[in-house]
Amino acid sequence: MVHEAILIDLDGVLSVGGIPVPGAREAVGYLEEHGYPFRVVSNTTRSSRATLATRLASLGFAIPASSIFTPAVAAAAAVAAGGRTRAALLTTRDVAGELVASGIVECDAGVQHVVVGDAGDHFTYASLNAAFRHLLDGADLIALERDRYWMGADGMMLSAGPFVAALEYAAGTTARVMGKPSPDFFALALSSLGVGPGQALMIGDDVVTDVGGAISCGLSGVLVRTGKFREDALRSARVAPTAVLASIADLPGFLESGVAGP
Repeated sequence: MVHEAILIDLDGVLSVGGIPVPGAREAVGYLEEHGYPFRVVSNTTRSSRATLATRLASLGFAIPASSIFTPAVAAAAAVAAGGRTRAALLTTRDVAGELVASGIVECDAGVQHVVVGDAGDHFTYASLNAAFRHLLDGADLIALERDRYWMGADGMMLSAGPFVAALEYAAGTTARVMGKPSPDFFALALSSLGVGPGQALMIGDDVVTDVGGAISCGLSGVLVRTGKFREDALRSARVAPTAVLASIADLPGFLESGVAGP
């Protein structure tokens, strides 16, 4: 299969705990040198694209914000398309600022959407209860992502998923998910590259959201044994990865081994 574009997860693939994965910068350089268009597609919902670009630059990656695709970008597009822009934002202030700059009106009355990301310490009883009440009043629930956990600098960290599930259960509703493995997320990311799913490859450390989500949407899905990779998760996965690599450092070799370039 010819892969004409690459989608790359950030946390756990390019870096782990704020430290670049050995060989990751060289792998990105290989893609640039050989003309592979790519997007860094992250389920990270604690940081805006500008903040992520700055963080990547500090790690030695020259990747502009325009080449980073996040659930906040997808959510802003979805809300704008629906024409109902009033939202309560249960997110970090960094992400809230990006959403507001994209046209979402942050409010606490007349709320049409409750947008939930990985709010970290902003997840409190008061903030969750306020979101719950908006849902009871008829607001839609938009989950920027529903990952269960991610690998932080000092170990596994709760992500947005458990809090989204709590709100769904309490309000008797179902969230519209913006991040991986949502088909809309992959479709928007691929659209920004001008390719179809059969032409693209996703590389990630989560066999469900990254790899399974990509494969279910028609992409190839490559799993790396870094970040939050777990052998038991791979064994129990319902979808087999296209390939399993030790790390993204092995991506150039994978692309050269029987897979033509663009």
